[in-house]
Amino acid sequence: MCSLCMPLPSALRSPAFLRNFIFGVEDSLVSTVGLLSGVAIAGVPGRTILLTGVVLIFVEAFSMGVGSFLSEQSSREFTQRAELPVRRARTSSIVMFVSYFVAGFIPLSPYVFFPTELAFPLSIAASLIALFLLGFVGARIFRMSAARHGLEMLILGGGAILIGVVVGLLVPAV
Repeated sequence: MCSLCMPLPSALRSPAFLRNFIFGVEDSLVSTVGLLSGVAIAGVPGRTILLTGVVLIFVEAFSMGVGSFLSEQSSREFTQRAELPVRRARTSSIVMFVSYFVAGFIPLSPYVFFPTELAFPLSIAASLIALFLLGFVGARIFRMSAARHGLEMLILGGGAILIGVVVGLLVPAV
């Protein structure tokens, strides 16, 4: 049996896990590559691009984890109309933090190993491939149209990446 077809443990099939994982990975890829692309195309030094990426990944991973915790806990308490233990919200926030943090290094890593001129297209390509795979694999696991979900993630995420590039091109000209 293929690894993408095997049933997942129930904790990994929960809506909260899936929502936080996909949101964390997608947002990290798009935000990080969008910011790095905008900064790189503006012509800043490579060290500044690296620093910008690392700061973004750490701050945003924490911020997204906290946001996930607060929204999950608030939503559950509102639905139940009572204060609830924080265990589930804490788990969701950890999933969000880790998925954002790890995925952020996909668009950043080309800037570690290559000059900016080469890292720029490699970062975008790696992010687009990762976005497609996120949609594709997620759909395969849940027995949905893998190609459609992969392309959907690629196109929507790619649009956000394009915004970062365009802003990076336009702002220095202003």
